Amino acid sequence: MNIAYRFRIYPTEEQKILLGKTFGCCRFLYNQMLNDKIQEYKKSKTMLKNTPAMYKKTYSFLKEVDSLALANVQLHLEKAYKNFFRDPKVGFPRFKSKHHSKNSYTTNVVNGNILVEGNRIRLPKLK
Repeated sequence: MNIAYRFRIYPTEEQKILLGKTFGCCRFLYNQMLNDKIQEYKKSKTMLKNTPAMYKKTYSFLKEVDSLALANVQLHLEKAYKNFFRDPKVGFPRFKSKHHSKNSYTTNVVNGNILVEGNRIRLPKLK
């Protein structure tokens, strides 16, 4: 059974910057991975198996944000891509836009990295 919680947070200026970087990196990685999948499919008609680690070597700014958020980007893209090939009526995955997409990301609890303490929540890399 999976449980999801939705919170409204009031971050400091430093945290706002890191959240903005996280949103931007997730959107950038999604678009890069989707573009590479499209190019590979056009060339060889096979599905490319790409991971966030492949992009961290080229784009060092991806190392600044939560790695689990980037891993979830990969999972979301894989799911969208497979849904399209399973049922084309679903539609092909679209590129994320800075202006028309939600600023959100998904992360996972690993070794207690997310804690709810009273009226505060601690997220990875947000302090």
